[in-house]
Amino acid sequence: MWRWVRQQLGFDPPHQSDTRTIYIANRFPQNGLYTPQKFIDNRIISSKYTVWNFVPKNLFEQFRRVANFYFLIIFLVQLMIDTPTSPITSGLPLFFVITVTAIKQGYEDWLRHNSDNEVNGAPVYVVRSGGLVKTRSKNIRVGDIVRIAKDEIFPADLVLLSSDRLDGSCHVTTASLDGETNLKTHVAVPETAVLQTVANLDSLIAVIECQQPEADLYRFMGRMIITQQMEEIVRPLGPESLLLRGARLKNTKEIFGVAIYTGMETKMALNYKSKSQKRSAVEKSMNTFLIIYLIILISEAIISTILKYTWQAEEKWDEPWYNQKTEHQRNSSKILRFISDFLAFLVLYNFIIPISLYVTVEMQKFLGSFFIGWDLDLYHEESDQKAQVNTSDLNEELGQVEYVFTDKTGTLTENEMQFRECSINGMKYQEINGRLVPEGPTPDSSEGNLTYLNSLSHLNNLSHLTTSSSFRTSPENETELIKEHDLFFKAVSLCHTVQISNVHTDGIGDGPWQSNLAPSQLEYYASSPDEKALVEAAARIGIVFIGNSEETMEVKILGKLERYKLLHILEFDSDRRRMSVIVQAPSGEKLLFAKGAESSILPKCIGGEIEKTRIHVDEFALKGLRTLCIAFRQFTSKEYEEIDRRLFEARTALQQREEKLANVFQFIEKDLILLGATAVEDRLQDKVRETIEALRMAGIKVWVLTGDKHETAVSVSLSCGHFHRTMNILELINQKSDNECAEQLRQLARRITEDHVIQHGLVVDGTSLSLALREHEKLFMEVCRNCSAVLCCRMAPLQKAKVIRLIKISPEKPITLAVGDGANDVSMIQEAHVGIGIMGKEGRQAARNSDYAIARFKFLSKLLFVHGHFYYIRIATLVQYFFYKNVCFITPQFLYQFYCLFSQQTLYDSVYLTLYNICFTSLPILIYSLLEQHIDPHVLQNKPTLYRDISKNSLLSIKTFLYWTILGFTHAFIFFFGSYFLMGKDISLLGNGQMALETHFWTWINHLVTWGSIIFYFVFSLFYGGILWPFLGSQNMYFVFIQLLSSGSAWFAIILMVVTCLFLDVVKKVFDRQLHPTSTEKAQLTETNSSIKCLDSMCCFPEGETACASVRRMLERVIGRCSPTHISRSWSASDPFYTNDRSILTLSTMDSSTY
Repeated sequence: MWRWVRQQLGFDPPHQSDTRTIYIANRFPQNGLYTPQKFIDNRIISSKYTVWNFVPKNLFEQFRRVANFYFLIIFLVQLMIDTPTSPITSGLPLFFVITVTAIKQGYEDWLRHNSDNEVNGAPVYVVRSGGLVKTRSKNIRVGDIVRIAKDEIFPADLVLLSSDRLDGSCHVTTASLDGETNLKTHVAVPETAVLQTVANLDSLIAVIECQQPEADLYRFMGRMIITQQMEEIVRPLGPESLLLRGARLKNTKEIFGVAIYTGMETKMALNYKSKSQKRSAVEKSMNTFLIIYLIILISEAIISTILKYTWQAEEKWDEPWYNQKTEHQRNSSKILRFISDFLAFLVLYNFIIPISLYVTVEMQKFLGSFFIGWDLDLYHEESDQKAQVNTSDLNEELGQVEYVFTDKTGTLTENEMQFRECSINGMKYQEINGRLVPEGPTPDSSEGNLTYLNSLSHLNNLSHLTTSSSFRTSPENETELIKEHDLFFKAVSLCHTVQISNVHTDGIGDGPWQSNLAPSQLEYYASSPDEKALVEAAARIGIVFIGNSEETMEVKILGKLERYKLLHILEFDSDRRRMSVIVQAPSGEKLLFAKGAESSILPKCIGGEIEKTRIHVDEFALKGLRTLCIAFRQFTSKEYEEIDRRLFEARTALQQREEKLANVFQFIEKDLILLGATAVEDRLQDKVRETIEALRMAGIKVWVLTGDKHETAVSVSLSCGHFHRTMNILELINQKSDNECAEQLRQLARRITEDHVIQHGLVVDGTSLSLALREHEKLFMEVCRNCSAVLCCRMAPLQKAKVIRLIKISPEKPITLAVGDGANDVSMIQEAHVGIGIMGKEGRQAARNSDYAIARFKFLSKLLFVHGHFYYIRIATLVQYFFYKNVCFITPQFLYQFYCLFSQQTLYDSVYLTLYNICFTSLPILIYSLLEQHIDPHVLQNKPTLYRDISKNSLLSIKTFLYWTILGFTHAFIFFFGSYFLMGKDISLLGNGQMALETHFWTWINHLVTWGSIIFYFVFSLFYGGILWPFLGSQNMYFVFIQLLSSGSAWFAIILMVVTCLFLDVVKKVFDRQLHPTSTEKAQLTETNSSIKCLDSMCCFPEGETACASVRRMLERVIGRCSPTHISRSWSASDPFYTNDRSILTLSTMDSSTY
């Protein structure tokens, strides 16, 4: 019905067309037959709530929790029937819990709204009414012509109309989309490329027909129909014409583009997963435990109801003389009376369900999340960025991670390539201090071979070569060697697709090794960071690429300008794994320069030092460097004519163009002469290798998911330690069909099965992954689980999310964590149980949509091994303790019914019922859950294996839960019958005593709230029962407590029962530690016995102290004298845990005279 109304009003078209028609500048046809299509606005929404849906949506999410829904039912029951307790006892705590949770979640969503408003309110310029109009990003409409200046981010998906270049081209970087800072070239259609002014664009009459929005970043089909002089010109549109939202304009002064996809229909937004409420494993365990306690509650209520009617079967107990029934009660239905009594018992025992558990957990998560932001170890000084917490609901999940999925570029690497070494004609060179020197002798060695600096200085004056050259070769050999060096670096300077901005060529390359001039005066942009690094290295050497104009490439060699005519570019593709250029030298020679992976270049070579270069390439790869081989070929005039003809035929073919081009490329790229090889380092972020190794030690599997090419991804995986050199690398790449993929998977599975010793690493590309997930999901998962490391390359954003989803729903149900820095990582960040955003150099989409944001990948170890470990330990104890103390509290109420003929009388005064969870027992556990440190943080970080102790939600297992529950029932029985036979009652003493027993890390705050809560209980009871309060209708407890505590036997009974209860737990803990100690407990013992004498993680002391000194320090700590301002540490080189300490804390030896 509502859809029909929307259709009638024009808001929702009756059917969705496969294409959309966009009138540029929104110039619609003037006839009345056209109905404009409706498109959404350009707002980006990452928030969950709005002003209108916050209350119903938040209430729905909160009442999905078992305890909240249960107390709502209890509250309604108390309103409808006569119950032993007031509705306020359930309604008020429920209202408090719901309100606090709503405020917390509303605050977090308000932060997301602010972030969205910042993006949506960004200023943009739009062409309207013949001029440029400044507006906000959210106001862009489909069809608007938008002007973008250099270094600005595209606010919507645009089709390029024109740029400041005559050919209508522009360069963009998609760093915020896929993490790559490489330049990508986009071009406009010729008819609009000439429209470079606002006035010209205002006269443009054109229509774009294109496909509806889809998530694929690399796919776009459409056409532009341009009306010129009453004629329609149709031009095809493809990905080369589409500028994606989130990309940044580079190396171009300005461009004009028409918006075709806006807001949440842009490709960037479509790659976001819909934001859903993530729930931690601890919260799921809590719900399970609550259901168990509901069963216990209902069982107690049923037992009590049955026993009540069994007891009242005798007439003297059914209607005693002091409690006569009314006529209405005698005539009422027995079934209704049974139900009413059952509900009354349900209300009487309902405090066994700890509603305050949820509000305490919410407060613990919210307040505890501030510790992450305050941690100086997670602060990155260079970028002035601290860790951010966007969702505090998942703090404890950081301690349960089993799989880490990470992006590569910008996450593991800095995406900054640096030229390191090269091999020229079988001789290996290194760049050291701005000089290229042969490997072996030092740069200053006078006995070594001539540096390339000296040899290059003779390039333009070969006729004046002298025997003074320190190559110590004959003039003929020397000339040949110099020519080879010349050709090698000319190939590097010409075989690329590098673009230049801010060209100031005067003085560049006039002398050798102008390392201080070239980088500062030339700004290179490249489609590959490797190409940029190589061209910059050649410029430092003295062969400087100046730029290209039309079909000419200009190179300056030691001040002399040479122009090479660019004849053909043989583009790189993943099958050939190489690229080539054909140029005409100033002398008229036709030369081909080729570069690519050694596996694609060396087989094509027929000359040069092939074997020596192969050895050098392997040596470079062992160092984790990215390698490329360089070769050339010289064509005769007849050969070139044949090549030119074949290329023209292949490029103009209408059928099987790709196959024909591949055949021609194979024909051209043969009989090559090898010049050498280059080695470039993709600089990893600091301590990436150590972090990945630590994750492995912690039992966490690391997968790398990247959009990079296969070779690049494998190289970085090797250099960062994700793949080891000893691993057997298996490949599932370039699969074309389901059958081929299945057969390859079966072969890989057999190889893994046959070899149990060697570690295996798997490499899979996006195309093969799609085939594997379509029909062979189980087989693929079996192969992956048996591999030590998995690398997925050429991954689309949604494919990353699908991989994580596949692992999440596997039978083991592991906890997953995703790390990324670009907008293409948002999907996997939102899919994983925990999403970590890296605050990279460009773009904040990942950080904004993540659960946690950090500045560097290395911070992940501290986040998981310390914060995650502590959060999990704290909240696991908190959850168990809440159930324990409520069992202790309400079980005596159940036992009391046996002594009051199940008359539904309460054992506790209503004030004690209300204050037990709020005042008497709440603060100690809250402070514990914020400050507890059962082991030193440095030990946790430097012994990652301790992370395994808490994996698989081990502290919230059914076994542990049953132990705490049985402990609660045992203590309740001891206290009830002890109180019955000896004196009265006191449960809060026991609850806080148990909390004191669990605490390892004592601060003055712990002492204050633990002992203060016990003291408050006594003080409150004295005031409440010692004074006649005029506003209370009745005071059942008047003078009871004073009378009770005036007896010495009462004090003796209290102490005896508390000690008896706690002694059982102490004995159990001692036996467990002696017989079955965990790794963490062993580390605690080792820490205690180590040269670093630590009473806790905040107070460390020197060696050689006496027992009296330890006791004195403990007393000082109790009274608050041991504070962080008094702390310093002394790290010993022999200490097994602290030798690799990486924290920011600066620790020094403590002066023993202090004590």
